[in-house]
Parts: sequence; C-alpha cells; structure tokens
Amino acid sequence: MARVFVSIGSNIDRYQHISCALDALSAEFDGLLISPVYQSESVGFEGDDFLNLVVAFTCEKDTGELSAWLRNIEDDNGRRRDGPKFSSRTLDIDILSYDQLVGTIDGVQLPRDEICHNAFVLRPLVDIAAQSLHPEMKTSYQSLWDAYDKTRQKLWPVDFSWQGKKISSQD
Repeated sequence: MARVFVSIGSNIDRYQHISCALDALSAEFDGLLISPVYQSESVGFEGDDFLNLVVAFTCEKDTGELSAWLRNIEDDNGRRRDGPKFSSRTLDIDILSYDQLVGTIDGVQLPRDEICHNAFVLRPLVDIAAQSLHPEMKTSYQSLWDAYDKTRQKLWPVDFSWQGKKISSQD
C-alpha cells in the first residue's frame, strides 16, 4: 500500500465541491488525514478565490489508476477541460506524492512541482506532514515552508465542516 498526498481545490461552488471530493475519497480509502482548508487568491488568472486543502491516505491503486479515478471525480463534479489551463474550476484534485516515487510514472509527474511553488499546497501539506521529506529534495515540508517567501501568495484559514465535523477554523 502506498502513502499518497493529494491536493484539492475549487473556486466554483467551493464548499459543495470540496465536500463531494472528500465524500468520494472517504468512500474509497480508510483513514483520511485531512488538512485545514485555506482560502487563496487565484494564481495565473483573474478569478474568484479558491479553497484548498491536502489529504493523505493509503492506496492500493497504482499511480495511473489513481490519477484516472481522481479525474473521474473531477468530471462527476462538472470539471470543464476545454478552457484555458489557468481558469476557474469546480474541482481540481492532483497527486502531490505517491510514496517516495520520483519521475513520470503512468503519466503523472511525481512529486508534483506545485509543492514548492504554491503556498496553497505547501502550507496544508505542512499541517499534516510537517516532518515528512519531499521525495526529490529530501527536505522536510516544514523546512520548505520555513524558507518559502510568504509574501508571494495570500493564504488564510477558513471555517469548514464536513460530515458534521469541523475540520478547519479561522481561529
């Protein structure tokens, strides 16, 4: 079984689509580890703010199977793929890491470059795996966050409840 980290983001009907993604993940995988949810400005285009979080779980699917399965969740939630790469979206689920694999595996680049470039990925990853090592850099996510220029992207926690439990708070 592989330890997997995925990022989840939405800027269209955000609370609904994030909840749907969590529902799908919890129906398929046991023991989800869920970060707080953060709001961030859109990156690369003018658009509504996103909600973002990171989820960890163990998985028996290989990277290709998991990638296709996650893509189906996006599609089931109205994800459009015919627009610009940087645009509003109902749901975006990306594999950040799959065990300690490095390289392009089954068409998936591992680890995902976004980890080191976007606060909305790195910060929630630190919340649930601060001492875990980046598979390629062999540096803890906490160390990467400590060195990250936090003035580059605005990010703030938001209240978020899922299945009757508060998983995130502004406090």
